[in-house]
Amino acid sequence: MAKRKISNPLALAVLALLIERPMHPYEMSSTMRERAKEESIKLNYGSLYSVVDSLQRHNLIEVHETVREGKRPERTVYAITESGRTELVDWLSELFAAPVKEFTQFEAALSLMPVLPPDQVARLLSTRRMRLEAEIVGTRAMLAEMANRGMPYLFGIESDYAMTLREAELRFVDRLIGQINDGTLDGVDVWRRAHETGELPSETDWAWAQQAPGKLRKVD
Repeated sequence: MAKRKISNPLALAVLALLIERPMHPYEMSSTMRERAKEESIKLNYGSLYSVVDSLQRHNLIEVHETVREGKRPERTVYAITESGRTELVDWLSELFAAPVKEFTQFEAALSLMPVLPPDQVARLLSTRRMRLEAEIVGTRAMLAEMANRGMPYLFGIESDYAMTLREAELRFVDRLIGQINDGTLDGVDVWRRAHETGELPSETDWAWAQQAPGKLRKVD
């Protein structure tokens, strides 16, 4: 994947907005919030101004005009440049075509799971399970309401994607809880004994022959 001068997804959203028409940052922010884009792209006003400045420095956007409404301070309206249009198309095309490694907080927690006792992890996962279910139900209801109002599915596709990921996570969490509770999770006996005795597992207990994904196996 090509290394880009700007990689913040908020910059991508700004370029996409300016394809529609020139805007000032406040209008960009309010438009993204009206369209619930903050559900998919981290948005705050301070970072938005930083992104706009960076896009301008890299000649991806330019000042279109400066306007004043009544006694309000002047506002700078920005427009996308030809370089910005090219960057937008290339960037989006790359994101659609090439999967990338995303470091999620839940994956980080899973990688450090043995720090907590197995039964505690199972209880915490049960709490997570309830919250996942509630989130899925809420998203499903929102998508149904959008459909009832005649809104195109296209406008909610990112919510459907997020819900699909949550559904997959829920299935994973269900399986993991079951494996911890019934003792079928490979390595759970070593994990449990370590917390019961307060002794760290031996190198033999935690030795692995391969570290490549899909090739992990415990050494006998």
